[in-house]
Amino acid sequence: MERETDRMDNKAKRICIVAKGFFPENTPRSFRATELAKQFAREGHQVTVYTNDKEYDYTAFEREYNVSVLSYGKLRFKPLRSNGIPVLGELKRKLGRLLFMLVDYPNIEITWKLKSKLKQLQEQDLLVSIAVPYAVHWGVAWARRKDKKLANVWVADCGDPFMGNTLESFRYPFYFSFLEKWFCRKVDYLTVPTQGAIKSYYQEFHHKIKVIPQGFNFQDIVIKQEYSTNNIPTFAYCGGIAATGVRSPFKLLELLSQIDRPFVFHIYATGGLDLLKDKITGLEDKVVLHKAIDRVELIKRLAKMDFLVNFDNGTMHQVPSKLIDYSLSGRPIMNIFPASPDKALLMAFLEGNYQGQWKIKNLEEYNITNVTKNFLELLNHSSVS
Repeated sequence: MERETDRMDNKAKRICIVAKGFFPENTPRSFRATELAKQFAREGHQVTVYTNDKEYDYTAFEREYNVSVLSYGKLRFKPLRSNGIPVLGELKRKLGRLLFMLVDYPNIEITWKLKSKLKQLQEQDLLVSIAVPYAVHWGVAWARRKDKKLANVWVADCGDPFMGNTLESFRYPFYFSFLEKWFCRKVDYLTVPTQGAIKSYYQEFHHKIKVIPQGFNFQDIVIKQEYSTNNIPTFAYCGGIAATGVRSPFKLLELLSQIDRPFVFHIYATGGLDLLKDKITGLEDKVVLHKAIDRVELIKRLAKMDFLVNFDNGTMHQVPSKLIDYSLSGRPIMNIFPASPDKALLMAFLEGNYQGQWKIKNLEEYNITNVTKNFLELLNHSSVS
């Protein structure tokens, strides 16, 4: 059997990953960076990760996975959030939203942190910068010069689009388009998770775009106990919670409150849990709220559910990474539109009829060994800049 390192002519590569999200954070971008770092190292490559100072001791992680984790500095800019005082808290929230839209606050700080820190980087074979936030890409672009390329190949991995993002409730001001085009000119490749995402980027850079989906180590997911039907229909949702838009479960909760039959709905929220506390009145014995937990443990819990809930974002440009976790759990997926959940579909699932379930076509595409292979193959091509 061909080993992973044989694909690169048995020569270990110097690989640098630059990201804000990284272990031990529990976010999709953290999973992306962490899984890539661990798998590249397993394949025998020399892996360095630059992330912000998380006040976490990486000694054990570095020893276990043979990955070097370096800090590009402590982030001083803090999100402006409500502090419990109604009027002042609401003003802070709105000011924070305005600054985020106008200058990408607080993420913009990452740009100059990286510009300064990457001066120390020895030239790599492959550099992968991971967004969101896009300030990570901007920082790498600022640090990359003709006399210091940083790497033979720089790949900007884009989980979600920036200027072409259709899921946000606002659009970034026009001047950010110059910033996006500037970094796209300097990068060798852009990677996106789906074919449909390509159209969210400027046409002039489409020749640089490669599709490389989210990847996970399938060997980490071992479901020891076989599924058995719950006595009461039991289902779950995991992910972010918002008051409006594609992450709002309010309409589903409203529909569930009208259903006169027993069920248990588990919600594992990666954010916005407080928004739900006054929305489950009358459903306290049927809706169970959880804070985010370790991803592997979460998948094991999901494997015990009768079915899982996904909120359709209405676009093929952005596919939630949670669908990979859902698929690995082996349970049927009920895909619904958050603004107008389908009652007939919901009732069918509650009755154990999963004919309308959503499925990933080829789960093996998301195996981390195939994902790293796709990244390494970019080293075999000339830069398209």
